[in-house]
Amino acid sequence: MKTTNYSTIADNYDKNQFRSDELKLDWDLKDYVDEHKKTDYKMLDLSCGTGLYLEKQVPLFQGININWNGLDASKDMLKKANEKVTNVDLMHGYVERMPYDSDTFDFISNNYAFHHYVDKESALDEISRVLKVKGVYKLHNIVIHEMPKWWVYHYFPSANEEDLKRFWDKELIYQELIKRGFEVKLRMEYRMEQVAVADYVHHAENRDISVLTLISDDDYEDGLEKMKNDLKVDPGKQITNDFAEVFFISKKL
Repeated sequence: MKTTNYSTIADNYDKNQFRSDELKLDWDLKDYVDEHKKTDYKMLDLSCGTGLYLEKQVPLFQGININWNGLDASKDMLKKANEKVTNVDLMHGYVERMPYDSDTFDFISNNYAFHHYVDKESALDEISRVLKVKGVYKLHNIVIHEMPKWWVYHYFPSANEEDLKRFWDKELIYQELIKRGFEVKLRMEYRMEQVAVADYVHHAENRDISVLTLISDDDYEDGLEKMKNDLKVDPGKQITNDFAEVFFISKKL
């Protein structure tokens, strides 16, 4: 599988407003804190990127003694994170060989990143290693196998071919977590709707969606031109778009 060079999109990553708009209180983290009364907690945002998740969550959990941590493989993304958050321990490193002691974290959040890991088995082994017993690993990602009409695939069909090489299906993830001794609860969110192409063309132009960096420049330019031509013919053009997300809430037994 191909991998995204995040140094090429770090500057554009936060320009995608959807990333900021979707961030709310992490209720799964809150549930963990409410159910486990402790004097302090150690939390890791795994593949923290530019720190969007941490920037949102840290103020919402004021008054709770949480030691916040972030790990990412891209120094350029971490540079952006450092501009956003304070009182967070940010480290450069790789999920397959994390620079943490075993049994370190109470809660690990892993958003929109699992498909990037080349050695997913080793990644899960490491996640299990650094998580405390009864700690929670929350894996949140899109479910590409459940969203064939995603606007990205509509205009950039080769993106689907690349994603099929990168993404495990949800059952495989579930079984691999079970195999490592996790108690797993899975929930999904899915929507299908008509969307205006005009609302998405700037996201394509920004080219911050990782899979758009993996397709050829010719395929990218062809898809972008198709979007623009559709809007020339019909500025109000709509297409059917579907989108699916999965949440694995996995407790280490």
